Amino acid sequence: MTGQPDTATEPVIPDHFQAPHPASGTTHVLPGFKVTLGITLFFLSAIVIIPLAALVARPWEHGLQGFLFVLTDERVLHALGLSFFTALAAAVVNVFAGLIVAWSLTRYNFPGRKLLDALIDLPFALPTAVAGIALSSLYASTGWVGSLTEPFGLKIAYTPIGIFLALTFIGLPFVVRSVQPVLAEFESEIEEAAETLGANAVQTTLRVILPALMPSLVTGFSLALARGVGEYGSVIFIAGNMPYISEIAPLLIVIKLQEYDYAGAAAVGVIMLAISLVILLFLNIAQRFFANIGSAK
Repeated sequence: MTGQPDTATEPVIPDHFQAPHPASGTTHVLPGFKVTLGITLFFLSAIVIIPLAALVARPWEHGLQGFLFVLTDERVLHALGLSFFTALAAAVVNVFAGLIVAWSLTRYNFPGRKLLDALIDLPFALPTAVAGIALSSLYASTGWVGSLTEPFGLKIAYTPIGIFLALTFIGLPFVVRSVQPVLAEFESEIEEAAETLGANAVQTTLRVILPALMPSLVTGFSLALARGVGEYGSVIFIAGNMPYISEIAPLLIVIKLQEYDYAGAAAVGVIMLAISLVILLFLNIAQRFFANIGSAK
């Protein structure tokens, strides 16, 4: 057998074999691109596109003048401003609070850590109406906290402050769960290398850790903001629902529906949809920007 080539381990290539193009691919986890794309388009159309198209088409029953009347209504503008600004403020606070909570749960071992980690998901499982009742009972003038703050002139329940607290409560888990996996996979050797190069704790945090966390922070901020803008159940019990004071946009939509003003309710929904799309567009751009900075570093 000596002197002959060893073909036992060499692959046998058939004649006229042509390798497939890399872009086309030959193996897929889900076989059938057309089938999976069709299912995707069907569900997106049935659940997202068609309902949103119906929402956009409904306000024009009374023409452009009717839509502009709703758009310029002082009560509608106040409700929209209250919903978006309180949701924005709560999301900003949750970014800082969620980062601290996620850091503590990821980097430190302490008694009760697993229990605290499980409690973070409580706003997800708790019915929103139950959360609203609990918050209003706690922060009302007869509640444990409200009875202590009201003598000093700080009224929490049935004011925008109560709305802010409710939105902070429901938005915190979004930030924590967005940041926590990134922190868990963040290699400690990178921090040690920064310290070896002479960076102090502040420089390491600002130049090493935060750039890596910014995409996940923006994601958590977006989720908390989106949930806060459309929140209804946990807010109506603590808001007081007073027009021009503590009336949120989702409640105003419900009021218009109860008054059989379907076009007006849809008009408020379209305005909320347009503002939300603009905000999400900017957040998406910011997320891509921070992701490119993190990958460049």
